[in-house]
Amino acid sequence: MSRALLIVAVCWLTSGTAHGTPAQAGAFRDTAAAINKTIRASHFRPAELDSDAFRRIERDTIALGERATSDDEFIKGFGAIWRDAPFSHVGLRKAEEPAADRIARLDTSQAGPDAVSLAWRDSTAILTVNTMNGVDTIKAIDAAYGEIVSRKAGRLIIDLRRNTGGAFAVVPLVGHLIEKPIDLGVFVTASWYDDHKRPPGPDDFSSARPWLGYSVSSFQADVMTRPLTSYRIEPMQPHFQGPVIVLASARSISAAEIAADALQSTGRAKIVGEKTPGICLSSKLFDIPGGFHLRVPIADYYSIRGGRLEGVGVVPDISVRADDALELALGL
Repeated sequence: MSRALLIVAVCWLTSGTAHGTPAQAGAFRDTAAAINKTIRASHFRPAELDSDAFRRIERDTIALGERATSDDEFIKGFGAIWRDAPFSHVGLRKAEEPAADRIARLDTSQAGPDAVSLAWRDSTAILTVNTMNGVDTIKAIDAAYGEIVSRKAGRLIIDLRRNTGGAFAVVPLVGHLIEKPIDLGVFVTASWYDDHKRPPGPDDFSSARPWLGYSVSSFQADVMTRPLTSYRIEPMQPHFQGPVIVLASARSISAAEIAADALQSTGRAKIVGEKTPGICLSSKLFDIPGGFHLRVPIADYYSIRGGRLEGVGVVPDISVRADDALELALGL
């Protein structure tokens, strides 16, 4: 979902700088330069990189590469540099496998038993979803809707207060609540800006090609070949047609924000809790010299009805402290 297929393919270098292992100053010089080059080559909107804030980040990264003497020091220093960054979804970590293998594994990864839970308060179903990653998350959401419908829940509360985003568990979460296909929003890549100086608007969204499915690797491959891609979800069975409340907080990010915005903007649900932080770009992992993975945002996201979510977030219909949101929702 970014610039045209320019992935910085690099070798895995063995520099003797494993976690905490001392190295000479300047050992991360090439790593720092590759990070700056990769971001500039892959970012979804090159014009955003022509700011004083980003140029300062580039200089600070180069300086970090000159002084860091261990992997840990370099990773922590990079995180500090990006703490007040002009855009989200940039991160650095040690690589245990090539980035392509890591991306492919996301399509079969398991999030674990804490990802999804279903509880009841009388006839109210409370579906808690803490991540949008994992094939088991998708299956657990499907199973939860089966129980919700079979037990004839009077209403549904979806708790996303601790949801840290991820991939395509948004699909069943929304799909079981709609009666016709909907386009949640549009992903915008650098190729859009090859021909436009402005971001896309509502009049442009109809030209976006729809994408359906669950595969992260397929999604990234497809989106990177298109200026605009719409995120389409089709109705799923069983269908729950009762009232829905979504709980959100300042910790509900990325794909959780997409789900909350979709259910709110279509009128399918009310949002109770805190405004979400607007951390809503789509990113990709790249291999970086020294044995690192760099996460770079390769696509922006625009809600069909609400506009850009990055830096904006989702405003609740009823504002309340996140810790109080569930009890308030139950009392509505």
